[in-house]
Parts: sequence; structure tokens; C-alpha cells
Amino acid sequence: MIPQARRLKLAHLLFRTSVVLIFFLPGVSATSETLPGAVPELEDAATFERAPVTLDGEQLFQVRGATAYPAAERAKAIRERIKSLAGDKSVPADSLRVIESADRSSLVAPGHFVMAVFDEDAQAERFSRHVLAETLRNEIVRSVKRFREDRTPRVLLVNGIRALAVILGALLLLWLTNRLYRRLGRWFRRRLDTRIVRLRKMTGRVAQTETLTALIGGLFTAVRVGWILLIAYFSLNIVLGFFPWTRSLSRRVLGIVLDPLQSIGAAFVDALPGLVFIALLWIVTRYVLKVVRVFFSGIDQNKITVAGFDRDWAMPTYRIAYVVILAFAVVIAYPYIPGSGSDAFKGVSLFIGIIFSLGSSSFISNVIAGYTLIYRRAFKIGDRVRIGEIEGLVSGSGALVTHLRTLKNEDIVVPNSLILNSDITNFSTLASTRGLILHTTVGIGYETPWRQVDAMLKLAAERTPGVLEEPAPFVWVKSLGDFAVTYELNVYTDDPPHQARLYSALHRNVLDAFNEFGVQIMTPAYEGDPNVPKVVPKDAWFAPPAAIQPSSDAEKGEAPAG
Repeated sequence: MIPQARRLKLAHLLFRTSVVLIFFLPGVSATSETLPGAVPELEDAATFERAPVTLDGEQLFQVRGATAYPAAERAKAIRERIKSLAGDKSVPADSLRVIESADRSSLVAPGHFVMAVFDEDAQAERFSRHVLAETLRNEIVRSVKRFREDRTPRVLLVNGIRALAVILGALLLLWLTNRLYRRLGRWFRRRLDTRIVRLRKMTGRVAQTETLTALIGGLFTAVRVGWILLIAYFSLNIVLGFFPWTRSLSRRVLGIVLDPLQSIGAAFVDALPGLVFIALLWIVTRYVLKVVRVFFSGIDQNKITVAGFDRDWAMPTYRIAYVVILAFAVVIAYPYIPGSGSDAFKGVSLFIGIIFSLGSSSFISNVIAGYTLIYRRAFKIGDRVRIGEIEGLVSGSGALVTHLRTLKNEDIVVPNSLILNSDITNFSTLASTRGLILHTTVGIGYETPWRQVDAMLKLAAERTPGVLEEPAPFVWVKSLGDFAVTYELNVYTDDPPHQARLYSALHRNVLDAFNEFGVQIMTPAYEGDPNVPKVVPKDAWFAPPAAIQPSSDAEKGEAPAG
């Protein structure tokens, strides 16, 4: 027979065991079903990533995962179990208990299994498994209580009133902002108009003052729009944070602004050493370029002389040195540019390189041709040249094109690559030292002595202003034709830019000389001797509407500059 005391003690033990089986058996079974094989995967949990467990947008704690059971998936499962427990108001939050076993600590409540804490979790957190489990249990209890409290009618009513107050306050602030903006706008516009009128009187430039007015007005509007957006953003964030269903969205909206700012700040701090290096390199490069510019400017101004180096080469050489030094500095700075090692930066650099290589073939050829012409000393500004079939004054010469001004005052733009592949005749190169020879031909009959023709042509040359006396003009007998002798008059001038005027004056004086001495010019064709020589008698030189006396530039042998 079992004593009465022992029977009571055994009955009490059976009762406690039944209670445990009734209330905790579902949770214990859920533990074995939820993490099948999870223990071996968590043996090296410290090496795996973490994932946050959240409830209503608030992070409770973080859990680790394993290869077969990632941290995100584990965190999601725990969140759903906590949410299920919080939604079951029949189970008190404080009924959550920690049940210890050999390899885990299980957090269970009547009818609910929440999570299991393993030795690997405790080792990673550097706590004992029991302490970690109790800490997590307290955090879950607190979150469950808050979850339920946030959904009570009283709290929802209070938060609704708060949200309404925030919305009304935001609307009031926006209304005040608009009123203040209009008043400030009128005051600022009056002050600005006064200053603009004063500035317009000082400078006399209407377009610049209007541009300044538009710029200041645009800045004022941008400040106003930015302030309105800031009010709307923070109001929305506060209102969404009042309600549990939108609290996570509130944190997400806040993160839309704060996360990029945080990333920018972290990236700036990481890139700070490289930026300091780039700044120092820029300072050094700037001073090197200044020294190089002073040197070549000295050569250009004839203050510095370098044997064998023409002063016209100074500034083009400086531009080449500028590009080389700048390219060298960029190559040195490239590794220190923030993001230079990223795939996006490399892709953009590659794209720009391809575009540049495909679209810059003519550009590069013109640049090379331009500098080749400079170092070949083919021409300079002010020279009269003939390039192919184009003749004119060089009015501008750049790295890509050359501008020519023709006799008709036309501006012709010639690519340098075309000039490099064309014949160039420069009428000005030797004009200042040896003179440019202008020449014209006439055909005179065999009955006229060549000595007379020679003298008349030289007389016409002497009467022409702009023709040099030294070297003296000379006449060549070019050919003995079928019906006439061809003579060529050659004169020297040191004024190539006005050779068209000189030719015109020379031709007029040739006509006058031959008419004066009654010699007929047979050019361009001859068919027979006329009854009367084809000359203009002297008394008809000034036939109407010509002037009686030679008062114009044309009669003096001059013509307008061409």
C-alpha cells in the first residue's frame, strides 16, 4: 500500500505534468517542426549575417541565420510568430516563458511557440544562453504589450487627434509661409527695383539687369518651394508615425532622406584623404602652369630669347604644354577620384572614350594640321595668301580652322586639314625684305620699237604709287607672237595686302602711257591693221562724265583698299 502522503505527492506531480503537457506541448512540437536540422547549421553562427526582427516598424533585436536557414527568413518567421502572439489577446503577454533544454532555450506561451535561442546565438552575442533568452523574452513581452496598447480605441483616438493637430498646424504654417512670402516678395522687389534702376543707369545694360532680376527671383522661389516641401515631408512623417499600421512606412519615408545623406556623409569621409591629395595636386599643377605661362609669355613678348625658337611658336607651344601637364595631373589624380574604381565610373569612362574616338577623327586631324602649319611658318595673321583657289588676307588662325578675308570682304573659313593638303602661296613672306613682284602683260605690234615699249611701261610704273623705286621695275619680252610682241612689266612692292589696288592703278597708268604716245595695244586678239590706230586721243581723256582735272584717287593711281 502506498502511504497517503506519497499518494498526494504523486498526484500533485501528475497534475503539474498534465498542465505542462496541455499548455506547452504545442509549442514544444512547433519547435521541433520549425527548425528541422537548424542546430547543425548554426554551429558557426558568428560567421553568418544578421537580420532584424521588427514589429510595427520598430526593430526588436537581430538574429543570425545559416546556409540552409538564412537570417532574413528566420527573422521573418519570428516576426510572424510574435505578431500572432500579440494578436491573441486571450494569452497574457507575461505568460511568455523560457524553457531550457540541452541545446536550446525555447520561448513559448500557451498555444504559441515564438523562437529558440541556441548556444551559437549566445556565443555570438557573448552572453550565456540563459541571459540572452531572458533578454529576448523581456523585449518580446514589451513589444507585445505595446502592440496591443497601440490598437486600443483610446490610444487610436488620441493619436488621431494628434495627427489632425499636426495636419492643421502644417496647413497653418503653409498659409503663414505664403503670406510671408508675398510680403517679403513685395518688399524685396521694391528694394531690388531701386538698385536695378541705379545699376542700369551706371552700366546702361538692360539685358544684364533683367537677367539679374530673373536670377534673384528664381532663387527666392526655390527657397520658398524647398521650405514647403520640408514642412510637408516632416508633417507626413509625424502623422504616419502615430498609427501602428503606418509606423513602418513612416520610418521608411524618413530613411528616404536620411539614408542617402548618411551614405553621402560616409562616402565623403572615406574619400576625404583622396580629395585632400587632389586639392594639393591641383595647387601644385596650377603653379607649374603659371611658371610655364610666364616663360612662354616672355618669349612671345621678346623678353626671353631662346636660340632657334621663333617667338610665334611661344603661345602655341604653351597650349601644348598646358594640355600635357594637365593630362599628366589627371593621370596622377585618377586613382584618388571618389568612385574611380567602381564599375559605373569605368563604364562611363569607356563610353566617353568610344564617343570621343568615333567623333573626333576630323577634330584631331584639324588640330594636328593647325599646329603643323604654325611650326612650318606657313603664314601669320595679316599675310596675304592663296590656298588652292582661295585668295585673301589671313584674319584669324586657330587650332581647327583659318579665316581668310577676300577682296570682296568675304570671310572664308578653311579647315586646317584642307590647308595642310593644299598648295599655299604667301605673298607677304618676302615682301618686307625683298619685295613682292607684281606683273602684267601687253601685246604690242611689231611696228613699235621695243625700246619705246620698254620706256612706256617703266613710265607707267613710275607713275604708280606703292611701287618701289628700288629694286627698279623691269620689262621682259615674253614672246614673239604671230601678230604681236608680248611684253611683261614687273614691279616691286612691300604692300601685298593691297596688291589689288596696285594692279588696278598700274593698269590705268599703262593705258594712259600708251594712249599718250599713240601706241595701240594689240591684246587680246589681232585680225588686221585698222585704218585709224585704236588709241584714245589726249583731248578725250576726260570725256564726260569724267572730271576735267584728276582729283580722284583713281586718277592719282590709287584705289580703295581691297
